[in-house]
Formats: sequence, structure tokens, C-alpha cells
Amino acid sequence: MRIGGIGVSDSSVWRQAQKWGEKLQAIEEREMSLAEAGDSQRAEKPKAAATANCKGVGLDGTMIYIRQEGWKELKIGCVFDIEVRATKDKETGKWQPKAHATHNQYTAHLGGPEQIGQKTWALARRHGWLEADKTIALGDGAIWIWHQFDHRFVNSEQLVDWYHATDHLHTAASLLHAQQSAREAWYDRQKSQLFAGQAQQIAEELIVAAIDKPWSLVEEIVTEALYLDNNHQRMNYQALQADGYPIGSGMVESGCKQFKARFDGPGMRWSRQGAQRLLPIRAAVMSHSFDSIWAKAHLPPN
Repeated sequence: MRIGGIGVSDSSVWRQAQKWGEKLQAIEEREMSLAEAGDSQRAEKPKAAATANCKGVGLDGTMIYIRQEGWKELKIGCVFDIEVRATKDKETGKWQPKAHATHNQYTAHLGGPEQIGQKTWALARRHGWLEADKTIALGDGAIWIWHQFDHRFVNSEQLVDWYHATDHLHTAASLLHAQQSAREAWYDRQKSQLFAGQAQQIAEELIVAAIDKPWSLVEEIVTEALYLDNNHQRMNYQALQADGYPIGSGMVESGCKQFKARFDGPGMRWSRQGAQRLLPIRAAVMSHSFDSIWAKAHLPPN
């Protein structure tokens, strides 16, 4: 590898990444401590006035391989701004206002839900979450995600990613109908109901439909019904889209793919310490904030 016309060995690059990654880890830990210490003032801080200042948060996970441990979940947090702009609808071809995630900021943790919750909350506070006029928390159906949102992002709207919800609806259609035409007709009809916020009614219909199915299918149909029923309060897609919120969690799923591309290439096997030190560097590069965080890393702690 050559940097500025000077040859630099791979081992030298790795040593520097480990050294400075550890310093970036220390910065993250200080910011987490400041965020936790400041939570008592959360309700007292005034909102910004007038302008539509909207922000969102997403959580998800992906798998990477850790030596002597096997496959482990790398949890990803994403904080983003929300911008509404005219967008061409893929199905109708019409232009209409649609919310988009911008200025995505990422963090990651190789471990439990509580730690990624702390990191994401610190990231959100640093990027003006408390000054936002309105906020939304997006995720799939994983229980750990909603626990973190309930604990830390308490005043936010919550929404199950639209594409995860429709995937479950598609699975239900396949379980109910063997013929493609009947399956597609049922799916299209229920998809419209799902978008309109009728997830609980769909769940009830699935339970009734399961009665006449072979026992081998009943458990799977009930599983899909419970997914919709348990999350129905987080499935108000039409109302929240009309209120200027995104209904898909593509921003955090994109983050998962970018982390996975760096940490799960062919033959990659990481030590836990090596992965943990590189994570904040990767997050800073993806967030386009490496220069500012690099400057902090050179400053002595206060």
C-alpha cells in the first residue's frame, strides 16, 4: 500500500488502526457517559421552534465471525435526518411528497442490546435529537429493538419496517393459498389493509382461516398472525407516511450491509478485540464524520 507516495506495509496500517481505534472507542465511551448523565434533563430541554426539524433512529443486526466464538451478531444503530421531497411513485408513476432519510450517522456494537442502545442514544443526542420537533423509531419485529426504543426513545413514533411487514404478509398468503392467482389476490387485498393500519384485523382473519387448514400449517399461520397482532400499534403506515415520516428502515439495513462488507469478506475471521477497535473507525467513515472524530482523538481528555 502507498500513502502519499510512501510505501506502507499492511501490518503497519493494521497497528495504526488498532491504536487509533482504541482511542475512538474511548471517545464513544465518554459520549455515552455524558448522554446517560444528561438524561435527567431530557424533559426540561426546550424544543426548537418553528421549522420542521424531524429525525429518526433505526436498529438492526448482522452476523460476523469471531475466532474461538463463531458467528456473533453485530448490532447496528443509525440516526438520521428526515427530508420530505417530491418523489415518483414506482407503482403509480405519480409524483408525490415522500420522506427520505438523510445525513445518516452510524454506530455499532459486538454484544448485547443495552450497549447498542446506549451508543445509539449518545449518537442521537450528539446530533440534535432533543431539539427535534418530531421523531420516529424504525425496526423489524425483534423484541430487543423495541425494548431499547421504549427505554431510550420514549417520545418517538414507532414503526415496523414496511418491507418486513409485507414479507410476513406474503408468507401468510403462501400458507393460506396453494394457487398463485388466489395467493396474489389475497396478498394484494391484505396489503392495502395493512397500509391502512388494519394489521390487527388481518391477524384475526388469519386465526379464523387457520381453523380449516391441515394441522401442519396451523402453527405457521398462527405465528404470522401473532407477528401482526403483537406489532399492530407499530403499523400505522398510511397515517405516518402522510405525517412526513419514512416507513422503511433501508437506512439501517444499508448500514448493516456496509459493516458486513468490511467485516465478513471471504475468509475473514476476527479476534473480538480487533473487530471492536475497528468498528468505530468504520462507523466514522460511513457517517462522513471521520475528520472531526480524528481531531477529537488527538485532543487530551478533559
